[in-house]
Amino acid sequence: MRIALITTCLEVGGAERVVTSLADSFVQRGHEVLIVFLTGEAIILPKDKKVRVVGLGLNSFGTLFSAYVRLRGLLAAFRPDVVHSHLFHSNILARLIRISLRVPLLISSVHNTVEGGRLRMLAYRLTDGLTDISTNVSHEAVSSFVEKKAVNENRMVAIHNGISTEEFRFCGAARAELRRALGIDKDCKLIVAVGKLSEQKDYPNLFNALKRLDPETVRFQAFVVGEGPLKVELEDKIDSLGLRDRVRLLGVRHDVPRLMSAADVFVLPSAWEGFGLVVAEAMACQRVVVATDCGGVKEVLGDAGYLVPPRQAKGLRDALHAALNLSAIDSAEMGRKARRRVQELYSIEAAVDKWLNLYTRS
Repeated sequence: MRIALITTCLEVGGAERVVTSLADSFVQRGHEVLIVFLTGEAIILPKDKKVRVVGLGLNSFGTLFSAYVRLRGLLAAFRPDVVHSHLFHSNILARLIRISLRVPLLISSVHNTVEGGRLRMLAYRLTDGLTDISTNVSHEAVSSFVEKKAVNENRMVAIHNGISTEEFRFCGAARAELRRALGIDKDCKLIVAVGKLSEQKDYPNLFNALKRLDPETVRFQAFVVGEGPLKVELEDKIDSLGLRDRVRLLGVRHDVPRLMSAADVFVLPSAWEGFGLVVAEAMACQRVVVATDCGGVKEVLGDAGYLVPPRQAKGLRDALHAALNLSAIDSAEMGRKARRRVQELYSIEAAVDKWLNLYTRS
């Protein structure tokens, strides 16, 4: 089968990691895969060199027509059996391609409960007839799009993301090595968060919660992995709260599984999510997880971690305090339970099976 995966970008993000992981898995199963990304530079790439990756250079409205023409040409030459697009701009562009090019099967995937305002929801609704089926990453996210009238109820299905439980697993050696390199001694608890420095991730709420933690009760350091438009604002917030000696923004890291192994607690403070891919990744690494109850995070976490309301610093602080003060035995048992849940429900193998089934029966 020839599969064309179209995504808005290949920067650091959950949806982008999903696309490249799917591409690798499809190739391993004998399929031919083309990835086309609309804008920016390719920071995240598939591991398998047999996956062809092409950027369209769509960096302004003035380059839209040329990007459309180039995408049409790429698809006409590749002759895919399936075109599977991800994220708003790619979804709309892929649908419009169908006006001028025969596409045997087109699937549009959304990765969040929130993907823009009313104009974007209108664009989805007006072009819905050009796609065969739409998907979202959780049942709550599907319900959100139906409520916003972006899609009819029978035109969008939930397919959970999957992760590699081989790549994301606890490693004791990596934990010891990274904690030494990062200056974290054995008596200090390490909290790690991973995600774009954007409004969605609500890091100010996390910092307010960390400010409320008593350093006399538990010594901790908190590292945030990611880049984004709010970096300067968040640096100022850290300074204003007097957290400079306990909170660090690490920027982009390419050793996230190792960094998760080094952590004692993983935290997701988001205001909204679709699936919460990093939660599943942390669970696969047997970490104690504290996360906000938004989007599909509840579906992912189940009873294998701490779930708190979004945008409430006190509730987040209380959950972090409880997680940081778990005994070593209780922490290890929660970590094992979390990994078992991911292996059973959210492995990349299970996700690929679901996608290939959708490709062949749609």
